[in-house]
Amino acid sequence: MASRSIAIPAPDVAVRRSSTAARLGDDRTWRWATFGPALLLMLALSVLPLANLFITSFYNVTWAEGAATWTPVGLEHYRALPADALFRAGLFNTLIFAVGAVGGQMVIGFALALLCSRIAHGRIIYRTVFILPILIPGIVVGAIWKLMLNYDFGLINQAIGLIGMDPRDWLGASETALASVIVVDIWHWTPFCFLLFLAGLESLPQDVYEAARVDGASGWQELVYITLPMMWPAIVVTFAFRLVLAFKVFDEVYLLTSGGPGTATEVVSFTLYQRFFTEDRVGYGAAMSIAVIFIVSLLLVLALTTRRRSEASS
Repeated sequence: MASRSIAIPAPDVAVRRSSTAARLGDDRTWRWATFGPALLLMLALSVLPLANLFITSFYNVTWAEGAATWTPVGLEHYRALPADALFRAGLFNTLIFAVGAVGGQMVIGFALALLCSRIAHGRIIYRTVFILPILIPGIVVGAIWKLMLNYDFGLINQAIGLIGMDPRDWLGASETALASVIVVDIWHWTPFCFLLFLAGLESLPQDVYEAARVDGASGWQELVYITLPMMWPAIVVTFAFRLVLAFKVFDEVYLLTSGGPGTATEVVSFTLYQRFFTEDRVGYGAAMSIAVIFIVSLLLVLALTTRRRSEASS
């Protein structure tokens, strides 16, 4: 009967393997020990309030003599949402605002990033000038633009008066109020897109451009066939960030128009503010919040899915 030999690892190899396993175990323990408190804090500050908001949406909450009374209503609040004219107007205006503001910010921000990336001298000065609007607090932005868009003495009406045009009530007319708020938001948040796009452009490999120039590619061909495809992941991420922030817009609307005239600038955040704090309808406001979170999450998932597909195809 043939004997079989069993390979026994050398003692030093076995010692190295055991020390490596022990070191990996220590690394995992250390990572969880340092990451665990931050994870618990994140759960306490985000998941728990969201769960409480979801539970509240199934109740009517009233106060009497300093005590809250919770009355279960089931899905009544969610059924009432489609019939709420103010919520429909707010959702519609928010979608228009998101498309107009985010689209304008990304186009202008990308164009500024392209120009700044090709500037050889004074690049720091240009960057500083371009990011100034994002450094201004929202309440100051609202005050500045409310004065500029004022019908009687605003700078905009004085400027168009010099070329023979009649003054416009930019914030008081339903035809121009939402467009004016979109312009203010574009001015305020374009630097955010500019910074992200500039960082992405400066990280692109330059050897690809050098090879394209050797083959005789024009500047437009470089932009269409090289820059945009390689920048697509950064574009999708920037779009996702700004889309979420656009749905959260409140301060500019509150300071410039307060949702008026009528419902011309009524956005979802302002509607939620009215339901929670003005009308004191906590349960209904919670249901509206959950619906908005669902819509934003759906749009965000679509954006990220588009990014993954683009990365897989490339």
